Amino acid sequence: MHCQLSTKSKIFSGAATAYGADVNTQADPVTLGFPGVLPVLNADAVQMAVKFGLSVDAQIAERCVFARKHYFYPDLPKGYQISQYELPIVFNGHLDIELGEGVTKRIGITRAHMEEDAGKSLHDQHPAMSAIDLNRSGVALMEIVSKPHIRSSEQAQAYLGKLQSILRYLGTCDGDMEKGNLRADVNVSVRPAGSTELGTRCEIKNMNSFRFIGEAVEYEARRQIEIIEDGGKIVQETRLYDPEAGETRSMRSKEEAHDYRYFPDPDLLPLELTAEFVEECRRSLPELPGARRAATAPPVGPEPPEPPARRARRSAPCRAGVPTPGPGAWGVGPTPPGPPHSSAVGPESPAPDLGLTAPTQGPRLPKSLAC
Repeated sequence: MHCQLSTKSKIFSGAATAYGADVNTQADPVTLGFPGVLPVLNADAVQMAVKFGLSVDAQIAERCVFARKHYFYPDLPKGYQISQYELPIVFNGHLDIELGEGVTKRIGITRAHMEEDAGKSLHDQHPAMSAIDLNRSGVALMEIVSKPHIRSSEQAQAYLGKLQSILRYLGTCDGDMEKGNLRADVNVSVRPAGSTELGTRCEIKNMNSFRFIGEAVEYEARRQIEIIEDGGKIVQETRLYDPEAGETRSMRSKEEAHDYRYFPDPDLLPLELTAEFVEECRRSLPELPGARRAATAPPVGPEPPEPPARRARRSAPCRAGVPTPGPGAWGVGPTPPGPPHSSAVGPESPAPDLGLTAPTQGPRLPKSLAC
């Protein structure tokens, strides 16, 4: 999952990150990769990544390194993306998801690393050409990689929904999938029942809807099962989901995958986090959704016994010498005999002979008889 960090400036420059700005008005020399520019790491992005790691009980790296990920694409002006490869900032975490009827499942989180986003290709501006908007280029991203513990589309949706909720509570990401601030790449594979070996996976890119994620997982699983049952083999590839057709389509095969040629970025020093900084991040964590839900949930189990003092007060008679009215005296239970078509309670109903004034509005116990 890729989540856009809610920083006011980009991860390696001071350019703004406001959504909806005019095209290419938030692209600065660092974003454009001009000669001689140097990246400067955004401290807020580091703090947000550490807070996320602490919220999923992950380990925080004492030392992590930024690397250059090389590939060519029109929306990547530098020709490489600054990311993290061998030494991410967060690793070995987990998330417990609720599956209904009190059943929970633990999903492992392999890593979470920081990186910069690429620009955006616009294909609806010209009939024969594509345009490029670099406002998004250089925006701080955090990529969260889970372990292969998810076994159904329902579990995938529950996992992503829990992640979205945590990110919002932390203030790390607004989780707006329509704006592309939260998007998922889903890997799907199938295996025979009882087998422990994972099958060949296919990756479905850039999913920005929980409903579409569920549909894509269901379709892709059926497609792979049909291929295997017909005697074929699954080819590792990247696919896209077409929500109108309700199917996935091939984008590129493993043979066409890029050789990213990772190596440490020489313009960025290794990031070393002190124990004091991590502890400060821990103290600033808000109450997370799971803890809040547990604190406000009603108690489960039999009701506790009534305290003896309360039971004694409830069973004690009313004021000495004053009888307690019967069930029919105030309109509750059998009504006293009266003239035909008369109301049991109201101005025309005969008042009980207790030497008191009968209620005039509904069945109300007189104050002199209150226990």
